[in-house]
Amino acid sequence: MPPRNDAALAFLTARRSRPAKLFAYPVPDLAEVTEILTAATRVPDHGKLEPWRLIVVQGAAFQRLADLAEARAHERDGAAEMIAKGRGQFDLGKLAVVVIASPKPAPKIPAVEQLMSAAALCMGVVNAAEAAGWGACWLTGWPAHDAAFAARAFGCVDGETVAGIVHIGTPPEDAPDRPRPDLARIVTWVSA
Repeated sequence: MPPRNDAALAFLTARRSRPAKLFAYPVPDLAEVTEILTAATRVPDHGKLEPWRLIVVQGAAFQRLADLAEARAHERDGAAEMIAKGRGQFDLGKLAVVVIASPKPAPKIPAVEQLMSAAALCMGVVNAAEAAGWGACWLTGWPAHDAAFAARAFGCVDGETVAGIVHIGTPPEDAPDRPRPDLARIVTWVSA
């Protein structure tokens, strides 16, 4: 039997989802973010394509993104709720890693696998940040799925999408946990 890593398994089992709006300062510094990204980029990447790119958002960039989200919501004739949701994660942001899915032309590597690699990278950033002691929360929201916003905010070009915006900061001491899935309801065992 292969050796177990009980500490890693315990960490993953106990990991909690914390709302990004509850994060506070301090946030990781350059060396700590680099450590997180070094760990996180060890994701499934068929063909070694690196079908993603990363943008670290900090400081005044959050105000710029909040303003862009509000402007884009107005262009879309968005209601107050759309504007509030668009601005919300940026108005309250402290530090975030934006994962841009950037598929490469590769006949043997389907685009969907490249997109899943970007999603795995989002989860890798969450896990690495939390393993380093920070709170992390993977968000999207309508701005992440709006091509015009993504182009203006993150320089996305045709074919690129925002896979996730992972907010990182000091988590609250005590935050509610979400209910966990009932495995008996969602797992099917097949042996033949």
